[in-house]
Amino acid sequence: MSQVIEDIKKLGQRETWSMAGKALISFKFWKELVIMTIGMLVVAACVNYFLTPASMIIGTISGLSIVISKLTAGAVSVGTMIVIINAILLVLAWLLIGKEFGAKTVYTAMILGPLVNLEEKLLPWENLAIPVPGMDGTVSVMGNLWFDLLCFILMLSASQAILFSINASTGGLDILAKIVNKYLHFDIGKSVTIAGGIICCTAFLINDPRMVIIGLIGTWLNGIVVDYFTAMLNNRKRVNIVSKDTELLRQFIINDIHRGCTLHEVIGGYTNERSIELQTLLTKDDFAKLRQYIDDNHISAFMTVDNVSELFGFWNKNKHHARHHAESR
Repeated sequence: MSQVIEDIKKLGQRETWSMAGKALISFKFWKELVIMTIGMLVVAACVNYFLTPASMIIGTISGLSIVISKLTAGAVSVGTMIVIINAILLVLAWLLIGKEFGAKTVYTAMILGPLVNLEEKLLPWENLAIPVPGMDGTVSVMGNLWFDLLCFILMLSASQAILFSINASTGGLDILAKIVNKYLHFDIGKSVTIAGGIICCTAFLINDPRMVIIGLIGTWLNGIVVDYFTAMLNNRKRVNIVSKDTELLRQFIINDIHRGCTLHEVIGGYTNERSIELQTLLTKDDFAKLRQYIDDNHISAFMTVDNVSELFGFWNKNKHHARHHAESR
């Protein structure tokens, strides 16, 4: 019996290594690795050139790292503090939430600190910072704290949205927010706001109240802009078409655009005539192709279109896989 159990364990280990090997040689793995690395380079630049010079504390782990670094009189660098805090949070996430964060979160969280240190050595923010008028001792790269704040929010939010779109995250606050979400049962948006607000308030230890207020406003705006970018990246067109040429449209959607569709029988309220309504979800490019096909073939159709920002279930960005899925339906 023990030998059978041992054989099963060995088989499971071989399958695990086989799956890992296939992942490492796939184009998707390397593409997402490059996206994550570039995204975290942008995040590191945000920390180095917009937060650190003015000690601006936004509701992020980077902001908390700046506070701790200042309180220790620079004995621990911001980049090193980011690594330490992220390591603690990743352990907590593994114990309290489970494996759902996976390797992507570990990778992005652990490279942020070294990237911050690298950029600091290659181009120190001291070489770019200039005094802020009316605020003695405060410096900023843009010469205006509000400009720094806006640049930080736009760059960070874009990076976060792109990482979320490939099922990754920057770690840090995202981990903390998920823990709050799971155990206090707040939705994820409120969890981010609560966690970010608490971190912002630690800035009272090193900054004047005006700076803390700027940080709280930045935290709030960051959540709004992340939602906007995420909705833009996930946006799809839900198209409903009633036409006598439904079969032509169905064949075009499945065979040329390589997307699925659903057919409903509908009854016209005015004519009492039975028709087939075709419904499909398309990207903007797919929708443009469909419009062109309808125009080129002079197809008479009544079409309504609305935007969908969230999808659950099957939606494959890879057209090759989507084609095979559509053909098998």
